[in-house]
Amino acid sequence: MKNTFVNAIKAGQAVDDIFVARDKQIAYKKDGDAYLNLGLTDRTGEVKAVAWENVQAISKAFSAGDYVRVKGNVRQYRDALQLVVRHIELPDPADVDARDFLPATERDVDQMLERLIQISQTVENEHLSRLLSAFFEDKTFVDLFKTAPAAKRMHHAYLGGLLEHTLSIALLIQAISGHYMGVDKDLLLTGGILHDIGKIHEFSYETHIDYSDAGRLLNHIVIGVEMLEKKIATINDFPDDLALMLKHMIVSHHGTREFGSPEPPKTLEAIILNYLDDLDAKVTAVRTFMDAADPEATWTSYHKVLERFFYKGKT
Repeated sequence: MKNTFVNAIKAGQAVDDIFVARDKQIAYKKDGDAYLNLGLTDRTGEVKAVAWENVQAISKAFSAGDYVRVKGNVRQYRDALQLVVRHIELPDPADVDARDFLPATERDVDQMLERLIQISQTVENEHLSRLLSAFFEDKTFVDLFKTAPAAKRMHHAYLGGLLEHTLSIALLIQAISGHYMGVDKDLLLTGGILHDIGKIHEFSYETHIDYSDAGRLLNHIVIGVEMLEKKIATINDFPDDLALMLKHMIVSHHGTREFGSPEPPKTLEAIILNYLDDLDAKVTAVRTFMDAADPEATWTSYHKVLERFFYKGKT
């Protein structure tokens, strides 16, 4: 059983426990001696680690991405904690519980899925309804969709995060879709439910969350369009123009080419989806960032991606 988690590690502490090894890299000092840099992760975070001695033997004992049992001591180095490694070995598989190493949603995934399916069943357009049913009746798709994260770091970056994010988008669409005239609610809801489906293959999430080969080479937008085309091909007489509108929603939901969309939103439904997707991602990311901050502090630290401090309020 794992007892030492990254978020509880302190300077001066001796460590003998299991982590996932990441970013393994041999480097060299000015005198030519080798040393090993790596990151050690569990579900609570990552700590940087370094091995100064027995570098070749330690390096040969494991590969990046492996579960490893690490012995060493923690020190403070350049305003951050660093674990100085003395020994690394592969652990007994019986000692590894995957739930210790990947963050996961705190919500019930089966309940979230059931709620999302209920919302999908409110779609009245026959073709869109059949399309959604085709996805939710696909057990392989559903199993991955329930498990996948929505991102590597920025938002919903945990198991079940994709489902949690998608349900949030669907609920937001239900709340605001009747506010604007001329919006096709069925199209908007279907596009909202399917906009991120490519993420089930964009990420790998066995021992840690990272991009898969397909994710790096294609990204979830391209993968999502391919998945949509395959499902549409199984439905007789699916209208070409409706398929085109759905593809456009997937292609444009990041808003601009700068943020990864080949085309910007060019329909009312695509515009709404883009802003709701951005809203849910940013609110969740900032809330997570605030929760991780010093509970007694009025302000968070500087958020490098969003380029600002966030005000938490006075306790």
